[in-house]
Amino acid sequence: MRDLSTQANRAGRGGAVKKWGYIALHATAAAVFIFLLQRLTLDASLESSLLWALTFAGCAAGLAYMQANR
Repeated sequence: MRDLSTQANRAGRGGAVKKWGYIALHATAAAVFIFLLQRLTLDASLESSLLWALTFAGCAAGLAYMQANR
């Protein structure tokens, strides 16, 4: 069984910074991927590509946040 007090001590400021970095990385990667897919492969308009990139970034950030809080 894991020692919960040890885990709580390790999840200090450094853990919070790591978690938000993880979330930002996933959001950025999803946004760049879907933007390039829409813009280059599907020949979508700039506005549409940006909207989809923002949507996917939000979804990826939400999923990464849920995963980081497990």
